[in-house]
Amino acid sequence: MLQHRTIEVDAVAGGTGRAAQEVRLSVERLLGAQLLHRSPEDDSVAFAVAPDTAASRLAAPLEEEIRTRQREISGIREELGRFMPRYLQRRSVGDALEVLENVEDVRGALNHASDRCRREVLTSQPGGGSRVPEAMQEALRRDEAMLRRGISIRSLYHHTARFNGPSQAYVAAASALGAQYRTAHELFGRLIAFDRELAFIPVPDGSWGAVVIREPATVAYLCDIFEQTWDRATPFSNAVGQGLEEVAREIHETIIRLLAAGLKDEAIARRLGMSLRTARRHIADIMEELGAGSRFQAGAAAAARGLLDDSRPADPAAQATTD
Repeated sequence: MLQHRTIEVDAVAGGTGRAAQEVRLSVERLLGAQLLHRSPEDDSVAFAVAPDTAASRLAAPLEEEIRTRQREISGIREELGRFMPRYLQRRSVGDALEVLENVEDVRGALNHASDRCRREVLTSQPGGGSRVPEAMQEALRRDEAMLRRGISIRSLYHHTARFNGPSQAYVAAASALGAQYRTAHELFGRLIAFDRELAFIPVPDGSWGAVVIREPATVAYLCDIFEQTWDRATPFSNAVGQGLEEVAREIHETIIRLLAAGLKDEAIARRLGMSLRTARRHIADIMEELGAGSRFQAGAAAAARGLLDDSRPADPAAQATTD
């Protein structure tokens, strides 16, 4: 076709040595592929068309269809997109989470939640041995008002609270009104939950701020962790003189395990809710008891004596995650 510009079947068949039927089919394929253009003056004459031009002609209707579909897609997104603000508003954490950045706002929110509480308060208070007496007095007044309204209060402390005078006085006063207290060698963190509907947790920057949580699934998860820790904790209804030897033994064994795990003094103090000075005093006593000059030696000595055998249940937070 490039040379002779004819699609006359007999002429092409004679020039190529192909059968007439084969030539006829080939011409139809070339015409269908837009690679040939018939002469408007003579049907037996045709011109070869550049492949890119042929491709553009064939692709044009497909491209137009694509553009039409894209316009339809845009219309669908625009039409349904009008509903997105309302959907996001329902799913938003704007009402489910609130950050209180200073202690005055936190106290005000706690007092407000206490006044509105109807059934139950769950609290986890790490560092029970170092609570501020003024804050405890305010908490006691708040708890007393709720207890007199018949509200159930359960609180978790570190074991170290048993050796702290203000904590002992607080527990004795609140227990007399019906509150329940238990202690554990380790706690999952600070938590105050009201009616399993509203929870307060600390902000992670170490300030006195708090995050207020209203999202039901998150509050329920936190309350489940509390319940698992509560089941494993030791009753503390009468703080003074109750099981102090057992508590001291648990603290002692826990420090040994944390030393063997490689935790630093600061981390051990934080985990057990005691001051750094107290933690270091316990660590020094343990190192002397084990005859160890380093943490590695202490861990080896403790393992040799079977002091690292741990048959306690798994950490409640980790267990809640796997459950």
